[in-house]
Amino acid sequence: MIVRKTIGLKGVVRFAGHHIWWLTTYMTLVSVLYKVAGWHWISIPWLPVSLVGTALAFYIGFKNNQSYDRVWEARKIWGAIVNSSRSWAVMVNSFVKNSPDTQFTVQELEQIKERLIYRHIAWLYTFRDQLLVPTQWEHVSLRWHFGKIAQKRQESEGIGLFKDFLNEQQKTNYFFDESRLAGAANKATQLINLQSLDLAELEEKQVLHMRKQLDMQKVLSDFYDHQGRAERIKKFPIPRQYANLSFIFNCIFIFLLPLGIVAEFAKLGEAGVWLMIPFGAIVGWIYVLMELIGDYSENPFEGLGTDIPMLSICRTIEIDLLQILGKTHVPQPIQPINDILM
Repeated sequence: MIVRKTIGLKGVVRFAGHHIWWLTTYMTLVSVLYKVAGWHWISIPWLPVSLVGTALAFYIGFKNNQSYDRVWEARKIWGAIVNSSRSWAVMVNSFVKNSPDTQFTVQELEQIKERLIYRHIAWLYTFRDQLLVPTQWEHVSLRWHFGKIAQKRQESEGIGLFKDFLNEQQKTNYFFDESRLAGAANKATQLINLQSLDLAELEEKQVLHMRKQLDMQKVLSDFYDHQGRAERIKKFPIPRQYANLSFIFNCIFIFLLPLGIVAEFAKLGEAGVWLMIPFGAIVGWIYVLMELIGDYSENPFEGLGTDIPMLSICRTIEIDLLQILGKTHVPQPIQPINDILM
């Protein structure tokens, strides 16, 4: 997540500035063919080009709107995880206690509370790691030069900036159930299952009243709901017929753009054709930039700087849960690096 109030010219150029060069080259080629080679026949009427541009703007607007909805939905899901996690910790801290028929020591009760809360923190980081596993339609999975660009962006503007925080987090042993998760296809799902089994066992030992156990099982069901909603976004992209055709239509418009405006600029005088180069490149670049914004916003769990800040959210929950448990030594919140918060 970008935390600066404004991205700035440098950030925009870093994101899509390289497209200016090939657009300028193409505009120059058309200008040279029209002015120097005398190929006036390559010009076409502006009206059909403007109609294509107008239709394309609506189409890209639709795609960007859907991409934004996916990002905002992902943020709402993690906001709900924050609230449910706090509820879980409060319930564990207040519900787990001796009944008249049980005589657990204070240390044993504290160990039970730690197990339930530590396992939940393990679920948070495990679930985050699962969401960051690339799918075949994400940018880092693309072939050739395109995938390499995305990988470099991950390193310089995404999860690569936070390697030190991740290494520090791995030193904290919340994952004491690793042997019970061996071979699990979805470890996050199985961690919640282990929580449920623990609650049932505590109810049998009369550490939990049945009503309180049901309340806590409801919170676990909420975690499954949050997990499923996030996995739906991760595993189901914007339908390719919308996403890919937007790119194709953009290519068609940019191809037609200089052919439609070169004759119009030629009417301005001797140097008019050459003015078409910067103006045509700017118009084409704006359309390319709109396409890229929607394209990179489509996947909010990709490990790029435009992602939902899952690491920061996980750390915030971790701090809250440890303090509810009564711990005094807690990790520090994740701070932005280069105006990026992950």
